[in-house]
Amino acid sequence: MNRITGRTVAFAARAATQLALASALLGGAIAAYAQTDTPVGVWQTVDDHTGQPKALVQISDDGSGQLSGKVIKGLSANNNPERKCTACTDARKDQPILGMTVIDGMKKTDDGWDNGHILDPENGKVYRCKMHVEDGGHKLVVRGYLGIALLGRSQTWIRQQ
Repeated sequence: MNRITGRTVAFAARAATQLALASALLGGAIAAYAQTDTPVGVWQTVDDHTGQPKALVQISDDGSGQLSGKVIKGLSANNNPERKCTACTDARKDQPILGMTVIDGMKKTDDGWDNGHILDPENGKVYRCKMHVEDGGHKLVVRGYLGIALLGRSQTWIRQQ
């Protein structure tokens, strides 16, 4: 009887170890997949004029499936943490750009996220916005436009680890 119990215990211990390992591996694969198919995360933006890193924007889900993004760090050489959005014309006028929500209302569509807005703190203008992930989730193509998406410009942001 002890011999059977000993084998049963050893078998159960090996099975538990293998199950824990498989769960960890599968959990990592699921987390990696989730990270690559959504814009949720931290993204490095690029200056249109210089091509240099400009800021870090954190995109998050508000819990209802809508995404928003806020500036969490400035990266440019002339970055001033006290810099304010003097060109803004809405409630963000004269507010610090650091910590400012610059993307709001993004909703999942068949080919990405759409129906939101993006603020350009440089000129204070608010544009309609659509975005999609590329390159296995390492790049985010963000398009700001007026009226129709053909009349706008796109930027490619890089996911930060």
